[in-house]
Amino acid sequence: MQSQYLETALAAARAAETVVRRYWQQNVEIEIKEDATPVTVADVETEKAIKAVILDAFPDHGFYGEETGKTRPDAEFTWLVDPIDGTKSFVREYPFFSTQIALMHGDEIILGVSSAPVFGEYAYAEKGGGAFFKDRAARVSQIDTLGEATLSVGNLSTLAKQPVGWAGLATLVAEVNRTRGYGDFYHYHLLTRGAIDLIVESDVNVLDIAALSVIVQEAGGVFTDLEGKGVGLDTTTVCAAATPELHQIARKRLGY
Repeated sequence: MQSQYLETALAAARAAETVVRRYWQQNVEIEIKEDATPVTVADVETEKAIKAVILDAFPDHGFYGEETGKTRPDAEFTWLVDPIDGTKSFVREYPFFSTQIALMHGDEIILGVSSAPVFGEYAYAEKGGGAFFKDRAARVSQIDTLGEATLSVGNLSTLAKQPVGWAGLATLVAEVNRTRGYGDFYHYHLLTRGAIDLIVESDVNVLDIAALSVIVQEAGGVFTDLEGKGVGLDTTTVCAAATPELHQIARKRLGY
């Protein structure tokens, strides 16, 4: 049975989809934020729609959005939202973008919804309740060796600037069965449903991966930063794997 938290998150994702589809392929104007990332009216309006649904249901909760920042930072519960994770994909009109909605209780992320409406996929999970991909129970693979594993890599700029880490990634690539670069929400969805086995990224924002971390873990996977620490507000890297054995080997190869 879904909790009121999860029901609200799914309702917020549906509200987001309505806005996203209204602006999709409409040649929206792009602005560049102070951090050099793009933003459009679609991002802002989508976040407003999500925020309205969530705070209407839980007015005492905190909210941390990519576009509107933090409200009630001392609240017991805080929602972490990226309305359009993959704005560059959105404005260039290819469907590798998604809405990410997570709920944090204290320092623990307890719920996640990942919705990619144009791509036609969604996944969600609540701590202790398992993971679901398109409303069907999802489970990671059981692969525990590099020789059998499919690795997907995402943003790697910081790792590329570190001689040890970059050399370690080369070693990892040489040992796995195959390498892909799906990126954004998509490789986490693939990991959740057992289609790939290992993900490495070095340049992320917690709003990009908070929801996905819950989904992968509830599907039976391991999700940490490259140093092996759990996901928190300061997380900027990812090592996610189908099994603990694969996770440990991958981090060792990367020099962590």
